[in-house]
Amino acid sequence: MRANEYYMPTDWRIKGDIREVYEVCSNFKDYQRWWPEVYLDIQTAGTDKETGNEVYALLTRGKLPYKLRWQSCKTAENVPHSLSLKASGDLAGHGTWKFEQDGEYVNVRFDWYVNADKPLLKWLSPVMKPIFRSNHYWAMGKGLASLERELERRHRDIR
Repeated sequence: MRANEYYMPTDWRIKGDIREVYEVCSNFKDYQRWWPEVYLDIQTAGTDKETGNEVYALLTRGKLPYKLRWQSCKTAENVPHSLSLKASGDLAGHGTWKFEQDGEYVNVRFDWYVNADKPLLKWLSPVMKPIFRSNHYWAMGKGLASLERELERRHRDIR
């Protein structure tokens, strides 16, 4: 594995219905609204030639003082069980979300295989890899908290 290559799995367990959790996590355009600590800006950026799916231009951040500009699009979907995506730009690679209903909870797994291609990250990865990895997990922790708030908001709005 090259110094700038990362595999970062994340597991979430959240009270809810698999279809609702899938719906939130599969709507990339809405991440900026419900996961604002990480997703600063999301714009549609055309159609992917390979998949025919919508491409999104993303501006994201973590806890560390830098921002990432990258593009993403869905590559495969098995509603409501899995969703795959690809990434290019400052982050280049692919990821897969998996969803499994377990009683009143949903087990969510995100497997993220990505190269840090932003020049600063690429050059510093040999010595900063643990810190960059920690930054990713900070962002994913914010994602779980944000997803919990989003599901609570949806349930409150239904009442």
